[in-house]
Amino acid sequence: MIVEQKLKDIQARASEIEAQMNSGEVSGDELTKLSKEYSRLNEILPLINEYFQVVAGIADANEMLNDSELRDIANDQLHELNHRLPEIEKDLQIALLPRDAADDNSVIMEIRAGVGGEESALFAGDLYNQYKSYALRQGWKVEVIEENATSLRGYKEIVFKIDGAGAYGRMKFESGIHRVQRVPETEAGGRIHTSAASVAVMPEAKDIDVVIEDKDIRIDVFRASGAGGQHVNKTDSAIRITHFPTGIVVTCQNERSQFQNKAAAMAVLRSKLYEKQRMEQENASNASRKSMVGSGDRSEKIRTYNFPEQRVTDHRIKLTLYKLDDVLAGGAGLDEMIDALIAADQLEQLSNME
Repeated sequence: MIVEQKLKDIQARASEIEAQMNSGEVSGDELTKLSKEYSRLNEILPLINEYFQVVAGIADANEMLNDSELRDIANDQLHELNHRLPEIEKDLQIALLPRDAADDNSVIMEIRAGVGGEESALFAGDLYNQYKSYALRQGWKVEVIEENATSLRGYKEIVFKIDGAGAYGRMKFESGIHRVQRVPETEAGGRIHTSAASVAVMPEAKDIDVVIEDKDIRIDVFRASGAGGQHVNKTDSAIRITHFPTGIVVTCQNERSQFQNKAAAMAVLRSKLYEKQRMEQENASNASRKSMVGSGDRSEKIRTYNFPEQRVTDHRIKLTLYKLDDVLAGGAGLDEMIDALIAADQLEQLSNME
């Protein structure tokens, strides 16, 4: 049930913000905050305007029923508008659902090879290429922060940032265990193997989201080494940061300088702490993360990629797509999977409100 006064309040608030921004009296952080709020409200305003137009149209058509000459036209209008009204009410209910404050953030993702040896590392590489391709299709930027590559193009571990507005809102349901079923390149007998990789998706945290005290961390400097680093050199540029209160350890050696590696490692640490805070708050309040689309726990099995059958199955929402190549290429198939997960989460939130 849509409360019309709430919709009118949103229209009034949008007008108020617009006037404030045009007044020239606000600037800096306050202007940024208002712009973000206005952008969010501006997404809802067209739906609100259409809702009121439909409601007014129904009222006018009901009055027209009293005129015998206009009755047929009125009945046609009522049929069309009464069909549209429930649709727009549902769209509005979804648009008005409480939003995750981090949905607009960029993301930091970690992919780690699991059981399956070299085949698992190759699959971790496939997942990285999938997300990289998807991000680039969205117009986002991808930056590798840390990588531990294998000799066969795989990764034991890779940490990377996807920089783009709304990236977390699209990618957050990718956290969990991804399984692959296929004949490995290293298998001479043609037998199908099952291996896995874990994916963690964290919203990028800002300085204002997480405060890290100098006394709570130790920063170690060491020499970059191994096949994984792009800029392995003979200087002590690699960074390891240990956060004492949580025991979280972050390393970075992919950048050219110690300063760049420190900045990248601090960004990852900040995001890990931000995610930890968010999960603790959501668990304490029994929030919607405990839903059919998962808690974001990287130990939860969420998806299977079956090469012999060319299918991808998301176990949380029981969705199977026979578009494996397209999904792994980060194409429309992955978009379809993500859209279905977002829709399932929205519908569950709606049912919990009823």
